[in-house]
Amino acid sequence: MNKNWRKNIILFLSTQTISLFGSSLVQYAITWYITLQTESGVMLTIAIICGFLPTFFISPFAGVWADRYNRKILIIVADSLIAISTLILALLFLSGYNAFWLLFVILTIRAIGSGIQSPAVSAILPQIVPAEKLTRVSGINGAIQSIILLISPALSGFLLFNSTIETIFFIDVVTAAIAVFILLTILRIPAHSRAIEKLSSSYLSDMRAGVNYIMNHDYVKKFFLFCTFFFFLAAPVAFLTPLQVTRNFGDDVWRLTAIEITFSSGMMIGGIIMAIWGGFKNKVHSMAFSSIVMGFCTFLFGFIPIFWLYLFFMGLIGLVMPVFNIPATVLLQKKVEVDYLGRVFGVLGMISSIMMPFGMLVFGPLSDVIRIEWILIFSGLSMFIQGFVMLKSKVLIEAGASIDEKKE
Repeated sequence: MNKNWRKNIILFLSTQTISLFGSSLVQYAITWYITLQTESGVMLTIAIICGFLPTFFISPFAGVWADRYNRKILIIVADSLIAISTLILALLFLSGYNAFWLLFVILTIRAIGSGIQSPAVSAILPQIVPAEKLTRVSGINGAIQSIILLISPALSGFLLFNSTIETIFFIDVVTAAIAVFILLTILRIPAHSRAIEKLSSSYLSDMRAGVNYIMNHDYVKKFFLFCTFFFFLAAPVAFLTPLQVTRNFGDDVWRLTAIEITFSSGMMIGGIIMAIWGGFKNKVHSMAFSSIVMGFCTFLFGFIPIFWLYLFFMGLIGLVMPVFNIPATVLLQKKVEVDYLGRVFGVLGMISSIMMPFGMLVFGPLSDVIRIEWILIFSGLSMFIQGFVMLKSKVLIEAGASIDEKKE
């Protein structure tokens, strides 16, 4: 491990923070633009499918690329793809071409870039950070990103109300350019060993090897099975709550901003807590606890009639999100062999990218037929039960308990 790992991780996290800031501005702006213009669950579902489904198709290849090639270069390519496509969209909007289908196209391209970037980022962290520091660094990263997510919805709402959506597009282009510049010229991360080797294996054989690795490790299979149901059940609370707020409390931009700020504030506090505490000794206990609390809060969204109380439970969901995400990521980073990290995280990206839009494909149109409250009651109760099911999985509990945290 490089003795200058602290400098490298500060630089790397800085690039990801800058890039996330611009991306989150655009993501909020597009989602709110569609929500406020249409108030349609179907249109919102189309947008979400465009924002996730391409990741499903690119993730198997991206996982192989992350294990075969220089991961830093892959991150640069992904950021550049997103920036260029956003710049083109901004110019088209300025020229008067502002059809909704253009937003769907840009969401698709951004999803492809995210699908390339995500496994590379997850796999590169163990190259930079000592194993005993992964949980703390992930907690700090989660807190920093939550601060950005806390600022960006307010700023996005302000810009959308007082300026134009094109302004937000240009901000994203600039932040991506800064992140790419730092990665190219300042940050030094050596390529991992497999990226240096002259490989004789094909993409297909590497992909098969990744699948075999997953199939031969029961804890990875169980983990992915849990995530499959978790992402499906989380779709309503993740994507239908802005629509629920618009229908029940009013279509003011400040209300949409408030729920995002409250959620991000919770995530920021949760990230700080995880950086200090690290979660339960068994990583799976932390994940199950988070699932139970999220399920309980989602269930309550089916009954809450007061907006400030709604915000309180939205903040609580944000608080326990890092209690799930950070241990889940660290579990894989520490348990999976380095040469397979990209492919394993690629499969995880496939699961999240297909199950979230599949959930919206089911729940989105349903929200135009029945009350969103009934959907949230069902999904919340199911998530609540699933947390207890996870605690009964001997394979997962043993995997979570086998990580050595003595040095952390």
